[in-house]
Amino acid sequence: MAVLFSIAGSLGLFLYGMKVMSDGIQQAAGQRMQKVLSFMTGNRLAAVITGFGVTAVIQSSSATTVMVVSFVNAGLLTLRQAIGVIMGANIGTTITAWIVSLIGFSLKISAVALPAVGVGFVLSAVKWKHKDLGTAVLGFGILFMGLDLLTKSMPRLSPDTLAFIGSFSGRGFVSMLLGAGVGLVITLLIHSSSASTAIFLTMAYQGMIPYETGAAMILGANIGTTIDAALASVGGKPAARQAALVHVLFNVIGTVWALCFSRPLLALVDLVTPGLPEGGGITTHLAMLHTVFNTVNTLLFLPFMGQFAALVSWIIRDRDEPALAHYSIAYSSGAFQNTPELNIVRAEKEIQDMAGIVASMYSRIGGVLTTLKENAEKEAVVEALTGEMREKESYADEMREELTHFLMECTRQQLNYRSERRISRLLRIIADLENMTDDCYGVSLILERSVKKDLVFKGKEMKALAPYAGLVGEFLDFVRSRLGRKLSPEETEQAALTEERINRARNKLRKYGQKRIEAGENVKTEMLFIDFVRRLEHLGDYCYSISEALAHLED
Repeated sequence: MAVLFSIAGSLGLFLYGMKVMSDGIQQAAGQRMQKVLSFMTGNRLAAVITGFGVTAVIQSSSATTVMVVSFVNAGLLTLRQAIGVIMGANIGTTITAWIVSLIGFSLKISAVALPAVGVGFVLSAVKWKHKDLGTAVLGFGILFMGLDLLTKSMPRLSPDTLAFIGSFSGRGFVSMLLGAGVGLVITLLIHSSSASTAIFLTMAYQGMIPYETGAAMILGANIGTTIDAALASVGGKPAARQAALVHVLFNVIGTVWALCFSRPLLALVDLVTPGLPEGGGITTHLAMLHTVFNTVNTLLFLPFMGQFAALVSWIIRDRDEPALAHYSIAYSSGAFQNTPELNIVRAEKEIQDMAGIVASMYSRIGGVLTTLKENAEKEAVVEALTGEMREKESYADEMREELTHFLMECTRQQLNYRSERRISRLLRIIADLENMTDDCYGVSLILERSVKKDLVFKGKEMKALAPYAGLVGEFLDFVRSRLGRKLSPEETEQAALTEERINRARNKLRKYGQKRIEAGENVKTEMLFIDFVRRLEHLGDYCYSISEALAHLED
């Protein structure tokens, strides 16, 4: 029991150090992590490189694939792009094995770990612009302290304790299957292939398992790491489940062929790795196996990405989604590591969708307004419009509530100062967009009231209103097309000028309505006209408020 507790504690310290290091790197990367998705939209090779880079930074293929599944579910990535990112993530996760192999066993770990903890703590505690790097160094030190304790715990095991693992060797393919099964189970239990690989490397370094068994356990860990993505897809859209299935099939098929051709694969690894797979060199060979396997597996799948996407789409069929179901968005992360910076990217995509709802509402109102006077079924038309606006406004209310909760969840994670400020700007934008849906719904109610009271706007009023409504629509398109990025000084000035033009047009239309009242026109009609103008002016105000938030988005 003492040995088990010692191993569990050292493993916990290792995982905690990995989390702290990942959080520090993410905070230091800041906006660069948020902009990384733009690279994913390139070709298949770009997607692979992106998956590799993100996983190498956050040190968790599970966290990367969980985010990929959630991005696909949100429509931020296509299935083809997701396949490339998942492939790259499997290569990126091998970085941990190399760090452990080259540093963890080649140097006296305590000589590296303790100074890193001390320096990292000081750098993270001091108020300066690079304190996030201090957090990363602190996590690096804690990670290797955990690895040092893990290494010291293993020799205490009696030879009989791991006899069942030692008995695997010498049975050919059966031994490889049993080793892969052990690697799979251990990875499923601790939800981290990086941590399980570190355990297997430590056991191999201490001579507790032979080279072939260690290789099989690492191959099995590649299947075990798919559990997080599979769990993240539960309850999601078909596209999300397809992305999770991609991860499972990619690793399962890859592990199967690697086990079937284990002898040639190990021979290739021994050929490209200096030294013999014995003693201290065994960890380098196992790290190389991890990299070679995932690289070769990616190269085998890469030319058939289209066929692979078609296969998973055939297994999990798309179904027609209701136009506006109840909205929900769940915070996604790996079992041990969060990716708040990438979750902010996901929230920004949802905000763009929310702006799309506002644009569709405004466009629908404009279409009804221009044809209402000539339409014989006026009352039916405005009732249908009001019902549609009510439904979309209610959906936008749900979006505001869910997205606000989602972003507040992001703030509970480790974020740098700029990301925290960015979230505050995004919350303001969400509130403005939801208020715009309220005003669009209010406009539809004005139109319904005018029809029911037979107070439809006349031709002259519509002619005066059209340029004003068009100006508000242009402003809405302006801010919608720039969501997710900081406005340039020229764009900020353009937004201010548009706001001034809308205000001048509003004042002109108000005076126009007042003059018509003084000239003896129907007072109720003109009051509705003025109320209509006021509602549109509110939309312009919210657009300007959003443009101000975008102007300071990265401050």
